[in-house]
Amino acid sequence: MSEHILTNKQGRVGVITLNRPEVLNAWHSEMRQQLIAALDEFTKDDSLGAIVLTGAGERAFSAGQDLNETRSFDAERAKSWVGEWETLYGKLRSSPKPIIAALNGVAAGSAFQVALLCDFRVAHADVRMGQPEINSGIASTTGPWIMREHLGLARTIDLTLSGRLMNADESHALGLINRLVAADQVLPEALALGEELADKPPVAMRLDRQRFKEITEPGFRDCLEAGVRIQGEAYASGEPARMMELFLKRRNG
Repeated sequence: MSEHILTNKQGRVGVITLNRPEVLNAWHSEMRQQLIAALDEFTKDDSLGAIVLTGAGERAFSAGQDLNETRSFDAERAKSWVGEWETLYGKLRSSPKPIIAALNGVAAGSAFQVALLCDFRVAHADVRMGQPEINSGIASTTGPWIMREHLGLARTIDLTLSGRLMNADESHALGLINRLVAADQVLPEALALGEELADKPPVAMRLDRQRFKEITEPGFRDCLEAGVRIQGEAYASGEPARMMELFLKRRNG
């Protein structure tokens, strides 16, 4: 069985690498389950004080959802799919340890959302981020929630309805990228930041992250409830399957 997630420890920092570079580290159900397990393992490891999440290869942190999985969904499977994201996002939100996204390439769709759920984002000048789900016929529910928390409503509407990707300069100016460095320094910078954060008092760190979770919990619950309703309606219409087929045909030339 292939390993869709790789893990290693560097000092007091646990590193999780998304490992499907042949599809730009796009995730499917099995990969999400492996990511949840890796986060759970590192969360419980007392030798670690921080976690870095990155992608394999030089092209992508992650392209987000693997459309080869979702194009076959019906309405009921789409509803349970929302539950899988609830589990993953909940794991990110409830970690007592800070999480740093080392963005080695594009972060699109749900991968953009995961990056925003991390505490810090380190990237290089060629990184692009955004919410292009509408282009493949996927309605957005968790995306608008997390984007609005960071960007406000006007920019959230822009990114959701246009499906455009922001370049690194725009993302940095908006505060979405915390540190912009050379491409070969993204992981070293993230590891150095992880060591710095690992030295902070752990109880205060846990309680601060807990408080951020509490502040944003009502919106999180609302978007999940809306997600079940909206994804069920969207997939029942047949539009996502049609648009994903067209999207994949164009992409594969």
